[in-house]
Amino acid sequence: MAVIVLKTKEEIELMRESALIVSKTLGMLAAEIKPGITSLKLDQLAESFIRDHQAEPGFLGLYDFPNTLCMSPNAQVVHGIPNEKPLEEGDIISIDCGALKNGFYGDHAYTFAVGEIDPEVEKLLKVTKASLYEGIDTFRAGNRLGDMGYAIQYFCEKEGYGVVRELVGHGLGRVMHEGPEVPNYGKRGKGKKFQEGMVLAIEPMINGGTHRIKQLKDGWTILTADGNASAHFEHNVALVDGKPELLSTFQYIYAALGIKSDEELPYRKEPLLV
Repeated sequence: MAVIVLKTKEEIELMRESALIVSKTLGMLAAEIKPGITSLKLDQLAESFIRDHQAEPGFLGLYDFPNTLCMSPNAQVVHGIPNEKPLEEGDIISIDCGALKNGFYGDHAYTFAVGEIDPEVEKLLKVTKASLYEGIDTFRAGNRLGDMGYAIQYFCEKEGYGVVRELVGHGLGRVMHEGPEVPNYGKRGKGKKFQEGMVLAIEPMINGGTHRIKQLKDGWTILTADGNASAHFEHNVALVDGKPELLSTFQYIYAALGIKSDEELPYRKEPLLV
């Protein structure tokens, strides 16, 4: 069982630096994602960008993973390995990225549309991202992990989507995967109580159909069992003064894509970064 490590406010500020390197990496990639580019090319751009920002790729070599990014298109849920296949109009691709700086990890994810996508898939992305904030909002003194899991599960299942059970969020710090495990399903009032100084990687992984999954023979890639699309959004969040505080941001992505959003405002201690 992974150990829960509570962070000081000074350590949380160091973690914010690591998280923001990931945020900026995803923002850089947002401008490059278009039909014809390969996931391997995006992976190479990300590795160079992270190293140029005096950090180390957090995933490269972790548990022997071979790349900087987990790149999971369409029916792939998570842990896809970058390759030479060009992205096509209408694809979606989940990009999960990690960075290590000052001894602490940042780790978050965003699912991107490649050009114009099917409206039903667009709805899946919208609901999954909104469910992330439903979960974040429960990350408050006095609440428990079951409250967070319930909030995400209820929000997604009422739309008919499948909430992946086998893969969960996690604590984050000097180790990529600290305690506690953070399921995207649960019962209110159950599970560990949230504590001041907790830092979580909250990451709904939501399928357009069944919640069931399968794994490719590469030992990494996870797919939906029915071939429907899957979406994945992830933030790094600290419990500070009893309330959730975002360490990561999607604002660099939004700046690259011309999106206006105030979704993060309730969870930021400082003004939006861009």
